[in-house]
Amino acid sequence: MSRTTLAPGGLFESRPFGFAQVTVVATPFGRSVHVAGQVAWDADRNIVGAGDVGRQLMKSLENVATALASVGASLDQVGAFMLYIKQSHMKEGKAIADALKAVFGEKLPCSTWIGVTGLAREEFLVEVEPSVVFLPPA
Repeated sequence: MSRTTLAPGGLFESRPFGFAQVTVVATPFGRSVHVAGQVAWDADRNIVGAGDVGRQLMKSLENVATALASVGASLDQVGAFMLYIKQSHMKEGKAIADALKAVFGEKLPCSTWIGVTGLAREEFLVEVEPSVVFLPPA
């Protein structure tokens, strides 16, 4: 099995931070796609939606979509999400749910919401880690 790493345009360059944005692992069943946890940074590392957990979640999901598009996948292939939510914003469930519904409509993936004391940067309120199904072989 081999691993390919990608640095999709539209996402910040993560390699100086010690990780790839996307990896693809060949398996006997096809390609398994792994996406790094996404936050509300634009490609130039500017925060989007400062102080607004719903807006930050929307940007994080947009970043997931960009990552998936780099391998020909889409949000429809996400089976589940781990949402790491800053503890101070866990009570904003409506804003979080509204953002998820705005992106996925009635076809919501599974999700687990985990309250954390902090993320990589103080301004990050949420980080999204997708679980993506196998894709057909290249």
